[in-house]
Parts: sequence; structure tokens; C-alpha cells
Amino acid sequence: MYPDARGYFGRYGGRFVPETLIPALDEIEKSYRKLQEDDRFKSQLAAMLKDYAGRPSPLYFASRLSEKLGGARIFLKREDLNHTGSHKINNTLGQALLARYMGKKRLIAETGAGQHGVATATAAAVLGMACTVYMGAKDAERQKLNVFRMQMLGAEVVKVAKGSQTLKDASNEAFRDFIRSFEYSHMVIGSVVGPHPYPMLVRDFQSVIGEELKEQFVQKEGKMPDYIVACVGGGSNAMGIFYPFLSLPEVKLVGVEAGGKGLLPGCHGATLAQGREGVLHGALSLLLQDEHGQVAPTHSLSAGLDYPGVGPEHAFLKETGRAEYVYIRDEEALKAFYELSRLEGIIPALESAHALAYACKLAPRLRPDQSIVVNLSGRGDKDVEQVAGIKEV
Repeated sequence: MYPDARGYFGRYGGRFVPETLIPALDEIEKSYRKLQEDDRFKSQLAAMLKDYAGRPSPLYFASRLSEKLGGARIFLKREDLNHTGSHKINNTLGQALLARYMGKKRLIAETGAGQHGVATATAAAVLGMACTVYMGAKDAERQKLNVFRMQMLGAEVVKVAKGSQTLKDASNEAFRDFIRSFEYSHMVIGSVVGPHPYPMLVRDFQSVIGEELKEQFVQKEGKMPDYIVACVGGGSNAMGIFYPFLSLPEVKLVGVEAGGKGLLPGCHGATLAQGREGVLHGALSLLLQDEHGQVAPTHSLSAGLDYPGVGPEHAFLKETGRAEYVYIRDEEALKAFYELSRLEGIIPALESAHALAYACKLAPRLRPDQSIVVNLSGRGDKDVEQVAGIKEV
């Protein structure tokens, strides 16, 4: 089972960090391995996911959308109904509890769309911990509501005005903080990226999505779904829903990246489509680079997909062919955003709208007895102001 003992998924992953950070990563891995077998920890996390976060999230048949499109039936795994509005709370509660077991007093987070920042600030509040969230200044401007939510929850929000002023730069600053303060702080990485053991850690905490889906879909349909579709930035919601199905080849897995304005340099976030091998934020994976090997600028309508890298396990799944990766352009995601809102009364996050847009293209090509599950990873409240201000994409 991946990752291997060195933290690699095939040839992707590992640890590419300053030597001073290795003891902190070793401590996290050792503590996590121990707590995996700790009944008290598992019971406490399960209770918080149920009674605090609101799990299990429902599986909903989108009948009006399915009828309009024709072909396959479309189901939505409703992560948007979790407390804080996305899948992010699954991971932040797990990591915050882990941090408390390790004796840490403070949480550090990086955030793009703000949902991970809100979820980390929420976990810190309920567990009585200090919290600092790093957010690119560009993302903070287009996600003002989430900035205010984090501050209301007691977190310090640091707006990063360096570089592209997006998630990449926020992650850089969060890592610098962690290197300075790991004796009393824990960095809650929000996606399946970063040095080992983070890709494994986040995947495991998010796999509750796929485990629930397995049971729910059999109860509803008496079989497994034909397709599972999820958006991919760093890739945590996709990895969480994919992971329990990796051993079932009859279930096709599709990750959807940000095609932005098209696949010209600086116009998209489609790392798996256009990226090359390289190291970013402590792990070897695929990333968008310019001709000099420098990290390339990215663009997406959705702040959460505006990232030049991807989790190493996704790079591995692409290489082995177990998952397929596609991209959706801004205008297609925006159309899906409105389509779901008007047909089903559900306003999706712009990130989730990318996955939905691909499902809308796929469904008419399939038979009526086939099914597609879209991981609706977040709700669109955070995006309403941004969408309302769009004159053209």
C-alpha cells in the first residue's frame, strides 16, 4: 500500500525540506502511526465528524439535471453540507486532534479559496488552540467573506503580497512559519501535497468521503457507481473519494483540473495536463514550470484550483492509468455553476463546478443505466459576490 516507507507513491512524493524540519515530520508520522491504532483517538474523531461536522454527508440524485442532460444518472456527494461548507473540515479536525495529542498549542494553515482556512480556524476554536492562516492577497480580495469568517473564529489572517499572491505564495510563508515554530505549532496542510507524511495523512482523513459513498451507493442503487468525478487543485477531495475505490477497476475515476482561459502559459492550473516533474512545497510531483524551470504563474476562476502543483499520489494515479485527468475552462465551470443552482437549488463552489461541468459533458455519452457521482466538495456562498461581478469570463 502506498506510500512506501520513504513516503513515495511510485517515483513521486518524498521529503524535500530543510534538515531542521525532518524531526518535526518524523514526530508527526510517528504520532499518527500510533494514533491509527488508538481506539480513544478514533472514537473522538468519529464523534466530532458526526456530532460537530454533520457526517455522513448525503448522497443526492440530481433528477432534474439528469433529465435535462439525458444519458447517465448524476448523483452528488454533498460535502457542501458539512459544517463550514466543504470537505476541508474532515482533515482539519483530524489534524487538530493529532496536534493536541502531540502537545502542540498552535495551528498554522495555508489557504486559497479560504475554505481550508475557515475549517482550520474552526477546529482551533473548538479545541482551544491558537491559529494563524496565510492567504495570498489576491485570494483574500476575491474571498473577503472567508477572511472575515476566519477572523470571527479568532484566527490571525496574514495576507501574503509576494509573488502571484495566491496559494503557492501562502504555502511558502506557512512553511517558513512552521520551520520557525514547530516546537509548539503544527502545520495543517489542506491538501494531499507537501512532504511525507502529509499526502498520506490528508488522504486518510478525507477517505471518509469514499467510505461513506461505497455504502450509500449500494443502498440506493444496489451496485457501485460507474464514474466518480472530482475537481483537483492540490487534490484532497478527489483523493478522499477516490481512495476507497482504487481496488475496484470497474469504477472509473476522473479528476478535473482548472483549464482557466486555455492552455497557454499563465492562463490555467492544469498541472496534470501540462506539468513536468519537479519539487514544490517539499515533494516531488508534477508542476507547472516555465522554460527555465521556475514555477509558472497560474489562473483559475476558482481560487482553490489556482495552484501550479498537485499531490504526488495523483501524479502516480495518472502515470499508472488508474485515474483519468481532464480540464474544464472557466466559462464551462461558470455555466455549470448556474445550471445546478437553477435546476436543483444547490449553489456549488466554483471548484466543484469544474467537476460538475465535466459530468455534464460525460453524461449524454453514457447509457441511462450508468451512473456518475460528482463530489460536490463545497458550497458556493463564498463565490456569489465574485460571480455576480463577472461581466465576461
